[in-house]
Parts: sequence; C-alpha cells; structure tokens
Amino acid sequence: MKTLPLAAFLVSCVTFGLAAELPRSSPEAQGVSSSALLAFVEAADKHIDVMNSFMLVRHGHVVAEGWWSPYSADAPHSLYSLSKSFTSTAVGLAVAEGKLSVDDEVLKFFPEDAPAEPSKNLKSMRVSDLLRMSTGHQAEPKRTPEERWTKTFLAQPVPDKPGTHFLYNTSATYMLSAIVQKATGTTVLDYLRPRLFEPLGIDHPTWEMSPQGVTTGGYGLSIRTEDIARFGQLYLQRGTWNGKPLVPAAWVEQATARQTANGSDPKSDWDQGYGYQFWRCRHGAYRGDGAFGQYCIVLPEQDAVIAITSGVKDMQAVLDLVWDKLLPAMRPESLAPDDGSRKKLERKLASLAVPPQDGSSPPANVPGKKYVFAANEQKLEAIALESQGDVVALVARIAGVDRRIVCGSHSWRKGRFAYSPLPEQPVAASGAWTGDDTFKAKLCFYETPFIVTLGLKFAGDQLLLDTQSNVGFGSTKQKQLAGKAE
Repeated sequence: MKTLPLAAFLVSCVTFGLAAELPRSSPEAQGVSSSALLAFVEAADKHIDVMNSFMLVRHGHVVAEGWWSPYSADAPHSLYSLSKSFTSTAVGLAVAEGKLSVDDEVLKFFPEDAPAEPSKNLKSMRVSDLLRMSTGHQAEPKRTPEERWTKTFLAQPVPDKPGTHFLYNTSATYMLSAIVQKATGTTVLDYLRPRLFEPLGIDHPTWEMSPQGVTTGGYGLSIRTEDIARFGQLYLQRGTWNGKPLVPAAWVEQATARQTANGSDPKSDWDQGYGYQFWRCRHGAYRGDGAFGQYCIVLPEQDAVIAITSGVKDMQAVLDLVWDKLLPAMRPESLAPDDGSRKKLERKLASLAVPPQDGSSPPANVPGKKYVFAANEQKLEAIALESQGDVVALVARIAGVDRRIVCGSHSWRKGRFAYSPLPEQPVAASGAWTGDDTFKAKLCFYETPFIVTLGLKFAGDQLLLDTQSNVGFGSTKQKQLAGKAE
C-alpha cells in the first residue's frame, strides 16, 4: 500500500488548535423522536444489566445524553478493547507520515526479539494482518511480566498463513502499538496527543503501559463519554474536524470496511466482518467496542453516532436495543417540536441512577469489632464497620494498607478505595443492613464497569464475607472468607 497522499497534513492539525465542543440540539430539530428516545432509555434502564452512560449525536448535534449516577459526564471511563480503534488510528497517522506501511513485515521492527529460525508464516506476517486480526495464530499469545511482550508474540507458533482467517487477538494490537513506537520514537498515547486528542478536545486521556513502557494498545485507554462520541463523529466525518483534516479519509474508509470475514450469523453483530480494529455491524453501521459494554457506534446512513458505557454480560443485548428502539427513531427530516415528550425525556435522563443498596433499619446492636482473616488471595487482612447513625463506614486492611470508605444510606457516597483485584481509585459506596446479622455494601468503581458487592454476615465472634462483582473475565464470585473477632 502506498503512503497516503497528505503532504504536511499532520503539521496543520497541530497548528489549527481546533475547537471540539459538540453543539446541543432538541431531538426533533435533528429528526429524532423524543418519545422514541425515552422508550430506549426506559428499556435500557429496566432491561440492561447496568448502564453507565449514553449519548446520541445526530447531524453533529448531541440530542440526548445521560449518566447513571454515580457515573458522571466529567469522569473518564475504561474503554477496554474500544482502545483498539484508537491504536488503529495511530497506525493510520503513522502511515500518512511515511513512518511505516501496512505492507511492512512485522519482523522488520523487532529483529532483537525474533526466534532463531522464524517460520515461513511468521516471516510473511504483515502490519495489515495485525490490523485485521488475521495473524495466522490458532491461540492468542499470552502476555506475562517475565518476558517482553513482543518476544512472546513472535515466539508463538503461526500454523496458518497470515491473512487467511480471523482470530480476535489483543496481543496483535499490542504489536501495532509497539510498531508505532518503534517507527515514531514515542508511545501511541504521546503520538496521538497533538494529532488526535488535543484537536478533538479530549483532555487528560490515560492509557495503561506494558512492563516495557509501551502503550498497551488493545485496552487500557480511559476517556469520557463525550470523548468517545467525538471520536465517532470524526470517523463519521471521514476524518475531518471543523472542516480540517485530522485522519486521512482513505484510512477511515479502509479501517471501517470489511477487511476479513469473521462469521455467518445474520443476527450477530460479531459476525458482520472486521476492519482495521473496527467491527462491522448490521444496518450498514460499524463500531469500536470493549469488554462489558463500551461502544462507539457509527451509523453513516443515519448520520449519527452513539456512545455507550456499561457493565453488561450480554453485549449483543445492548446493540439489539439500539437497533430496535433508536434506529426507527431517526428520520431523514426534522420533526415538529414535541415539548411534552422532550421534557419527559430530559427528566428521565436527569434522574438516571444505578440502584444503591436496599436495606432496613440497623440492628439494635451493631457489631463494632474488627475481624481478622487468614492469608487469602484477596489480600484482605481485617475488616470492621464503624456506625455513624444511619451511615456506616467500611474499614479494611488490604495488603498492609488501611482503607476506609463511607457507605451512603439509600444513596451513593464518593471517595477512594481499593478492593482486590482493583487498585485504589475513585469509588462510590452504598450500604445497608439486609437483616439483623447481615450488612451489604456496594462499591461502584465509577471509572470502570465494575460494581463489587460485599456481604458481611455476623455470628458472634465470626464473620463470613462474600464478595461478588457484576462482571468479570472469569468467575465473578470470590471464595468466601471467614474472619474472627480480634
């Protein structure tokens, strides 16, 4: 593939200082029914596990936006694999700069990590194979702290000819990030700052790093919901922002086209083809998405973008709801004002909330003891409750560090906390007694999809602790712990 013909295009991107504000509009002015939007939000609130946020952009205008408290507009959110679409964009920009080509062989960039005798298939693997998840692997290379991730990837057997079949492969996206860093001398995060994030007005993006100091690429980016919508709008506008080029239109077309087949189920949005780190969807749409329900959905035929963050086990259910409720709500022309429905929609959007912990009045004798635990995988050493009227504080010693969080009563209280395996970070807590001997606390780590529920059951000098998360890559329930009063 030839370098995309955009001379000096990246220099202009940096110097334009482009504004990023997305204008707001009533739904009807942009051809969207407020009553249909309300039906979508109500259905999502009722039937989807845990919605975190939603934004619909039509004809470049935000016509509906909402956050389920304690999630909020100003808080960043973990994108998981939606990060891959941003890494793809970095590759496209590096191609435009002439730093690399999608036809480059992968081994070219990592001679120090190559096997002593690379296989024929590994030698033929190209950047384009990484982009379209067609590396020739039958299993994804596992990444460990002990070995350079690029070396691990190149040591993985490549039994099939690259380009011949699809295998979703987060390690392949990491390789793309490492290639951009090799070619440009900077991480993908720093490379995208002046070229993408700053022009779009995406403030303070953060991205996890590998032990080798390489942006993880396939996951780890955290930005706000509106930032997701801006990114989608940029792609909808074929790489232009306020009339100025940021991403080559040719790259947008290539990245979002069907580059490889990945299934045959006409009802599945995971079987419609895969581009360069973008998924094809039904209804002529495409998207970036991430684990547990992070979506950037672009609908060219409707001139619309949908940004959603959530904590769900069934990601298809969210897309089905979009097609069932939102797609019919968008009309080609503006609609007559519907102030009554619009006000109902606005009230609903303003009142959205993740349900806090339900419960009853506190027992007459609230246990005030500290309970200690034997060594365990959760690294929980001790736990106690401090009662302050109707409010309870959860006090825990985890991995040698004392931590405390106040639980709102029938509400959420924000603070900072850590609970294995999640590191210390912003959290909202809600707690209540569900019986005379049982206290439950919900910990909503609202910059992620995770909500951890702790069940503390007291019996004299013994405490039984159950821990469960709403979503997870493996089991969502941890082994019950038994503590003894100190």
